[in-house]
Order: sequence, then structure tokens, then C-alpha cells
Amino acid sequence: MSKKEAKYIFVVGGVISGVGKGITSSSIGVVLQNRGLKVTALKIDPYINIDAGTMNPTEHGEVFVLSDGDETDQDMGNYERFLNLDLTKVNYMTTGRVYQTVIEKERNLEYKGKCVEVVPHIPLEVIARIKKAGKEAEADVVIVEIGGTIGEYQNMLFLEAARMMKIEYPKDVVFVMVSYLPTPYVVGEMKTKPTQHASRMLNSSGIQADILIARADTKLDEKRKEKLALSCSVITDRIISAPDVESIYDIPINFEREKLSDKLCDILGVTCKKPDEKAWNKWKDFAKHAHNGKETIEIAIVGKYFETGDFVLSDAYLSVIEAIKYSSYAQNKKPIIYWLNSTDFEGDKSKLKELKKYDGILVPGGYGARGVEGKLNVVKYARENKIPYFGLCYGMQMMVIEYARNVLGLKDANTREINPDSKNIVIDVMDSQKEHLKKHLYGGTNRLGSYKAILRDGTIARSAYVKKEIVERHRHRYEVNPAFIAELEAKGLVFSGRSPDGQLMEIAELPKKVHPFFLGTQFHPEFLARPLSPHPLFTAFIRACIAKLAHNAKA
Repeated sequence: MSKKEAKYIFVVGGVISGVGKGITSSSIGVVLQNRGLKVTALKIDPYINIDAGTMNPTEHGEVFVLSDGDETDQDMGNYERFLNLDLTKVNYMTTGRVYQTVIEKERNLEYKGKCVEVVPHIPLEVIARIKKAGKEAEADVVIVEIGGTIGEYQNMLFLEAARMMKIEYPKDVVFVMVSYLPTPYVVGEMKTKPTQHASRMLNSSGIQADILIARADTKLDEKRKEKLALSCSVITDRIISAPDVESIYDIPINFEREKLSDKLCDILGVTCKKPDEKAWNKWKDFAKHAHNGKETIEIAIVGKYFETGDFVLSDAYLSVIEAIKYSSYAQNKKPIIYWLNSTDFEGDKSKLKELKKYDGILVPGGYGARGVEGKLNVVKYARENKIPYFGLCYGMQMMVIEYARNVLGLKDANTREINPDSKNIVIDVMDSQKEHLKKHLYGGTNRLGSYKAILRDGTIARSAYVKKEIVERHRHRYEVNPAFIAELEAKGLVFSGRSPDGQLMEIAELPKKVHPFFLGTQFHPEFLARPLSPHPLFTAFIRACIAKLAHNAKA
């Protein structure tokens, strides 16, 4: 298509939160990419927060870090993984970020003395940001997910911005409503009424859905489609059945089965290429692995951001979970993931013996003192019992502390974050972070984004990556204290990855002759794992887990 104004697809949600707008947006991007269109994606979060960096993971889910260091909502990770794109700060906005910009412009007289009002200036700023993202990506299609649910006060101004864009570009803007159709157990019939109400609420914002994605436990029947078409003013053919599936990677396949890309191209008035069968077959082959239940491996994730009331919130480690899946699928294995709360390993040490049944143990990132001693006990057990261990960020720091305590004999070894009075601070605050902490500047002040590292020859890390120089994403304030590095290495711990200046320890590991896989990273490799290109360190970890499984089977 010609490079004129981009086309815009707004994705909104009805009835309940968590209905799958992010995965829907990502999947729409996949099917349009497969038709030869250049796609980019934006997430609008209706929070006053400037970014997601200060939000509690048990309330909001994972904080996903972009290459430029922006701390964002987990849906940005879905976009990057599905679309195989590296997005930037321009692709993410919050209510707080928009208001902050408008106020700054007013202070700088950029409105030339006008009375600055919520409407139209806030929606106009939203529109400017959407257009900028499309322009920077040189995109044919810009997919914009509006967070929250239709009718919520928080997203009214974003819906107003979308309505204004439809007025400005009537042929270039499409609205996709993702809505939930419950089937109450006691009734036994799928109900359309909540979606009817959601549709009318959307209409009250001056917006008419062009496409309706009907989320439900089961496939939507024709009778329900006809009922929705009549009450929601959506053509029957444009109501897409989106039943629950075993894997989120089946969703683009389901959308194409319903010919969604044809319908979107038709509404947008663009000429799409024929589907790229070679690329599509790669995606379908990958998705098939999610259904392979015969060959499994069991991975324990030991963390503390799992519990939310009586439920388990695995979203706190979403990128880690997906990275495990990608590397497992590539090895023709299906991972079975177990959530272990680190606090459970702080009291009764006999509970540690339960860890032997797992093929691998992973300790992800985190902050704060809760559960730390439990994590240290888990690390020690994994090291002494030769269980493959992978530590991410805080998980690497736990590795170093455990090694200092139990191999170097520094019994009070600790991180300054937990015990600043310890005589042996083996994990210390970075020099660049000291001023931030002194002034209580927490939001957006971590060491964030992509940084280079140089790998040491003859190590597990070097073997996994193959190349010597790598670039990975970070989110941390603390580092291995340089004063202890020589002593740690003298006792066998290998720092196989360092910053280009040699000052920051990026990867720690034990040699393979000592332990099959005992490795930690100061960075977050999970942020770069993609469905069709698994992360090399996760793959190395999974291979070690498979080797343990095979060894145990022979024993």
C-alpha cells in the first residue's frame, strides 16, 4: 500500500477486564503482518502512574522493560513477542504521562496563552502520540489497545481521542470490541446481554464497533451471532468467535480460520498480499508444540509475587514463563511449571528435599527482604545437589550471596538492600544509584534498558550465545561488589559476562565440570525471548534440565 496516512485499529474491551485485549491486539498484528502489512502497536494504560515501574506485580502483573529503558505494562511484551518487534517509549502511554506532557507544554507557552482544557487538549495529545508512533515505525497499520473496560471513567478521554480520529479519518479507523459472553453453569446457555450493554455503552461514547471478537468458553453458534448482530449493529460476518484455546499462540490461527485479516483489509480499504504460507507454517508448527503433552519437563519457579488473595498470579513472571516455553518447545518438550513461594523454605529445612523431584529451578527478579532467606536455602540446595539452576537479576545476586556464605565462609554476607549493617556486603548499590536512593527517587531511576556485555571464552554463557558480545535488557540498582570479585573467583565462581569496561558483573556461573548448570544473569534475558527465536540461555538451561531428567530415568 502507498505510504500516505497510516490506518488505525482501536481495540477496546467489554464486560470484564482480562478478556484478552492484549493477545487480541498482538494476534491481529500477526495476521496482518502475514498479509504483507507493516504493523506497530501501542498500549494505552488509564493509570495516573507515569509508567509501570512503581506498580506492585501482584496487583498489575509483570513490568516489561523496553530496549530504551521504558518500564511498561506486560502487554508490551506480548506485542514484541508476537510481532517480533523492538518497541520503544513512543509505543506506550498512561494517563499520567499524557497529563504531564500537556502541563509541561502549558508551562512552556506551547499553547500560546490559550485556556488549556481537558477536552480537547488531552485527547489531542493522545492523538499526537498515536500518530507519532505510526510515523516513527513507518507503519501501514497502527494497532492501539485501550486499557480497561468500556464505560470506565478512566478511559473516557482515550475513547474520545479515538472518536475524534474516526471523524478526522473516517476510512482509516477501525474499532474492534473484545467482549465476554458468559455461560452460567446453572443456566447452561451462553448469554449475550452483557455484550449488548457493552456495545451500547461504546455507542454512548460516539463509537460503533466494526468487528466484534466474542470471547467465550466455547465456540459462538449462529443463533448467538445473529442476536449480537441485531443488537450491536455489527454485520454477522464480522462477529468473530474466540473460544478458549489451549495456547495463546493458537489465537492468530483461529482468527485466520475466521478470515479476520480479509475482513480488516476490506474495512480499511487496503490491498493485502496473499498470505505468506512459509511464514504462516512456521507459526503453526510452533503453536503445535504447545499441544505436545507426552514429553514433559518439570520446572520450579521460586518467587514471592504469586499470591493475590486466594489466587495465584503467574502474570508477575509472564516473560519468564513464555521464555521457558519457547526453549522447551524448541527441544520438543512441554514444560510443566510449578509455583513455589520462597517463604515456604525459610523454616522447615526438610521441605527442601522436595526440590529433588524437579528437573530445574529458576529464581526470577524481585525486590525487598521478604522470602530472601528461603531463596538462599533453595540456591544452596540446588548447588549442592546438582539441580540445574537459573537465576535472573535478584536470582543471580542470591547465587553470589549464597556462595559467599557457604563456600567463602562469610556467614553474614548479604546485599545492602536487605542488611546495610553487614560486614560483608557482597551485593552493593551501584554508584550511579546512590544519589537516587538518597533523594527517594524511585520511579524510572533503575539501571534500565539495553546494555552491552562481553563474554568469557570457555564458559557456559559463551557456548550458549556463540558470539562474544551481547546486548541485554536490565532493571536493577544493585550489583556484585567489586571488592569481593577476586575472592569469589579464587573459590571457583566464574564471572563469564562483564560490562565492556569490566566493572559490572553481568553473568555468574560454575564450570560445567563442577555443576551441570548453575548460572545467573544480572540482566533479564526473558525480555528478548521470542516464539520463533528462543533465548540461548533459556535453551541452555532447558537442555540441562532434559539431561537431568534423562539421567534420573536411567538411575
